[in-house]
Amino acid sequence: MPRLLVIARESQALTGLCDELARNGFDCSTASYNDEVTGLVARQSPDLILVEVNERSPDSETWQLIKGIKRVNPLPVMALVAREMLESIEGHPEADDFIPSPYDVKEVVVRAKRLLDKTRKAHSGELIDCGSLVIDLARCEVTINGNIIELTFKEYEMLKLLAANRGRVYTREDLLNKVWGYDYYGGARTVDTHIRRLRSKTENAQNTFIETVRNIGYRFKKDN
Repeated sequence: MPRLLVIARESQALTGLCDELARNGFDCSTASYNDEVTGLVARQSPDLILVEVNERSPDSETWQLIKGIKRVNPLPVMALVAREMLESIEGHPEADDFIPSPYDVKEVVVRAKRLLDKTRKAHSGELIDCGSLVIDLARCEVTINGNIIELTFKEYEMLKLLAANRGRVYTREDLLNKVWGYDYYGGARTVDTHIRRLRSKTENAQNTFIETVRNIGYRFKKDN
């Protein structure tokens, strides 16, 4: 049974949510900001933390609390936020997921299970997590911001190779050999064509992943 710790300014305020989560198969407990949360996390060893967030500032008590928890134990954290704060959540990478209030318990349950599954796969080496782009090796599935991207087999294999070795530069010949095989006699234009198709399917003004290294080849951006 997954263990959840719900942290709120007033722990009793989310008791109802915790009760509903317990009825949906979670071992759920609550804590307030006044508790010694870091020690509580160490003692309880939760699988997932839900934190009620009321402040926008990155230096606020809430976000500092989350940062402190993650420094000790890099647990997945879901932020419970007021709807009017949705725009500000992008500036807080400490939150692995979020859900706006009023909280729909069914949505919380689904998101919590997905986040736990993603964390488990990442720890087992079944995921290549590049921020908004995630490659599920077990399912041979690529998602961007949770949306499945349809790729051909060669596009998938090339993306997987580049993403698994972020920052490493591959020449066109390297990519031909590793993705198509040593017996492939196609030219470098084949690689360029597949890179162009990959970019058209995965990139936009907000997301750029593959960089061209002039006169050499390609690499996956290291800072994704």
